[in-house]
Amino acid sequence: MTRFTRRQLLGAGLGTAAMGLLSGCATPGTQSVNAAPTIPGAEGPVRLTYWAWLKDFQNVADIWNAANPNIQVDVVWIPGGNAGGYQKLYSALAAGGGPDLAQVELRSIPEFMLVNGLVDVSRYGANDYAHLYDPTLWKQVSYTGGVYGLPQDSGPMAMFYQPAILDKVSGTTPKSWEEWAALARELRAVDTYLDCFPISDASPFASFAGQAGAAWLRPEEDGWVINMTDDATLNTARFFDKAIDDDLVTTAYGAFSPGWFAAAGKGGIASTVTGSWGDALVEGVSGSEGKWRVAPMPTWGSTGFGSSYLGGSTAAVLANSKHPKEAVEFAVWLTTSKEGIDAEIKNSGIGWSPNPEFIGTDRQQASKFFGGQNYNQDIFVPAAQQQNPEWSWWPVTQQSFNILSDGFRKKAFGTSLVDSIAASEQQIITVFKNKGLTIRKETA
Repeated sequence: MTRFTRRQLLGAGLGTAAMGLLSGCATPGTQSVNAAPTIPGAEGPVRLTYWAWLKDFQNVADIWNAANPNIQVDVVWIPGGNAGGYQKLYSALAAGGGPDLAQVELRSIPEFMLVNGLVDVSRYGANDYAHLYDPTLWKQVSYTGGVYGLPQDSGPMAMFYQPAILDKVSGTTPKSWEEWAALARELRAVDTYLDCFPISDASPFASFAGQAGAAWLRPEEDGWVINMTDDATLNTARFFDKAIDDDLVTTAYGAFSPGWFAAAGKGGIASTVTGSWGDALVEGVSGSEGKWRVAPMPTWGSTGFGSSYLGGSTAAVLANSKHPKEAVEFAVWLTTSKEGIDAEIKNSGIGWSPNPEFIGTDRQQASKFFGGQNYNQDIFVPAAQQQNPEWSWWPVTQQSFNILSDGFRKKAFGTSLVDSIAASEQQIITVFKNKGLTIRKETA
């Protein structure tokens, strides 16, 4: 992924007074928090607040609190980002308040930058710890020569499957997507689907396209360049268009929905290609202990990458924090130390560790549920190293995904994924322009 320069993001409208004034109230974005002098460390004890949607996260912070009496952390639970958590954060920022830290998804970092809501933590020594993080994740928080969040977790992808169901046909896990389609066709003969394709959620498709080599948006000196109709994306769309048309996948539900759990428990669906965090959800399939295994994600043959990411979040320092230096100290401990990572896994079921040197004590062990397979070490460690480094996130990411998902829903009425992607690209260009962001379509 290309690092964004300050000039590039200024040209794109990030980090400037892009939001103006709303209802007579100054909003983040009217004045750069990162243009002000750095705030020195406190001379006495401080209390930090951290807003996150992770469960039991205060238990994690309490481990830090016990060892660091001068920097105490209070956790406030908020709904998941787009389920209301982000709105609370935006409202708090606009009112001049909010927490010191917040859980912000990797893909949402540019949107918070658009409203000047994040501190450039490189100003508080974050680059000194860059070597502790997965390089691909570090690049996804690096913009304008700064760093706007510390990677907290991610979701390298693999294939969770039920071997007993595959044994009804060839019994072999697919190494390529072509083999995946052949296996899916065999399974339809025994009234089983290999997987589902959620037409109401474009996120998995974006991960599949990214694995194939797509990079939908990139910054240049004069703004953003968009290309959602490249060969990697359209070939991926054609593949899943045919899979849906040939009834090789079900579009009736998405992975880990009630319909999916019912089908998986009855043998009606054999597998799912998803993020590493899917292991905890697979364990929710009734009566399935010992009946699941994990295999590498199918690949696109000689092109593309071995895996992809689905999901991922950061510990970001919010613009109105009075103690950014101490916030960075806590965030680095949380996301890179053995104590922090183990506590997050145990208490909160956090996703994949951003520290490639330590995946978590429990994740180094064989899994009873997965039949004694040491799948984290054998499957997900390599998967985390086989990512598309050119993929990057952009402003209005969530709105872009909503547009794409709306287009995918039209598949049920005969519109191909290929056609909906082309139409969605034009709508996304319009959204950029309406927000005052410079964007152009890439030309051959």
